[in-house]
Amino acid sequence: MGYDFTQQYIDGAWVDSTSGAFIDVENPATLERFAKVPQGSKEDIDLAVAAARRALPQWSQVPLSERVEMMKSMLAHFKASESTVVDLLVKELGAPIAFARTKHFGFQSVRVQSYIDLVQTIEFEQKFAHSTVYREPIGVIACVTPWNYPIGQVVQKIVPAVLTGNTVVLKPSQHTPLSVYLMIEAFEKAGFPKGVVNLVSGKGSELGDYLTTHPGVDMLSFTGSTRVGKLLAQSALGSLKRISLELGGKSPFVWLPGIEDYRPAVRKLFESIFMNTGQTCTALSRLIVPRSELAAVEAVLKEEAARYTVGPTFDESTMIGPLSSRAQFEKVKSYIELGLREGARLILGEVPANSDQGYYVKPCIFTDVTNDMRIAQEEIFGPVLCVIAYDTVDEAVAIANDTIYGLSAAVWAPCKNEAKRIARQIRAGNVYVNDGPRDVSAPFGGMKESGLGREAGVAGLLEFTEYQAIFDDVA
Repeated sequence: MGYDFTQQYIDGAWVDSTSGAFIDVENPATLERFAKVPQGSKEDIDLAVAAARRALPQWSQVPLSERVEMMKSMLAHFKASESTVVDLLVKELGAPIAFARTKHFGFQSVRVQSYIDLVQTIEFEQKFAHSTVYREPIGVIACVTPWNYPIGQVVQKIVPAVLTGNTVVLKPSQHTPLSVYLMIEAFEKAGFPKGVVNLVSGKGSELGDYLTTHPGVDMLSFTGSTRVGKLLAQSALGSLKRISLELGGKSPFVWLPGIEDYRPAVRKLFESIFMNTGQTCTALSRLIVPRSELAAVEAVLKEEAARYTVGPTFDESTMIGPLSSRAQFEKVKSYIELGLREGARLILGEVPANSDQGYYVKPCIFTDVTNDMRIAQEEIFGPVLCVIAYDTVDEAVAIANDTIYGLSAAVWAPCKNEAKRIARQIRAGNVYVNDGPRDVSAPFGGMKESGLGREAGVAGLLEFTEYQAIFDDVA
């Protein structure tokens, strides 16, 4: 196909959009508009959904072993494109090259392999006393993904959906669509039948609701803001579509009293809130610490922050790049200004002056934050940390849970068993204990207004299936 990105992938072919219009893709580090993608139309969606519906009957009957082999081939082709994908991620998202290589590409390849391995462990057919119960594919899945993890958000939707026998129509973010094109090309090279995977680029505000109300779509899988997720869910329920939503977060990191060396905990914290320039739904954005240790914590935070360099995205030593867009820059800037007005104390960082040289915002740390401040309650989606002090552990848990969100959290303590005990009290779908790593085989998703359903692991595969009971026992 070459890499001009001016077509869409529908029914097994790269085709022009019916709109004839395009959307520029901007490099947030240089402000250069370096590529363009089609501004997809409702007619494009109709064509893609029709293709997916035609492909569904045959694809749903393909043996799992064959689907697995095709997905292995897709992964091999995708890995072969690593250098190009990483280059595009740096340019379209502003991700520092080292982070793009390890987290945006390498880790996502691991996740694809995880789905391949786990799907082979699922019992899609179970015999009961008087029946056989099957796990059947739901049908045509509309996948609407955001800009902050262009490959990762696509992986956790289309890979499990296709492996379990569904067909998909993917609408990636118009801000970071380019790397996704290479993943779709890998599906094409792997020989997936036409119509199984379809890509329509365009604006979410124009195509998202149309997809969710489309009569040919059986399920919506959406990742994005809670506000937009609620609106799309209301539209989808008009025709009782299945819904999977991965939404916002304001994740707490509780430090229990008596930590002798804060530095390991600080590194876990900063890797969450500062890497990807804070544009991560699970970012640990509220640090909840004992009031008696606040001054010592502040000193270590400032000392360790010096390791997190902000700079050119193609420099291997750069750890933090720009925010993804001018709109994101203005939003984060406004929250830093708001924090100062609310009376929080800024011990690191500054209000950015302008974005003429790229959408850069230095890491910011607010202390003297109370949990009723807007900067402590609202998702900023930037490298802005709020430090909140507590007097008792019960108060710390209450602060952690005092939010509309429940996506992720973490607890650090001198005693790991005590940390785990507190972790069980936090209402979040994923809670890290001390230096516990991410487990790609575990389910991922949120409680409260952080979403519905689960992605990753066996649960993320089964999300795209539904039960069918056949009462086959002869009396």
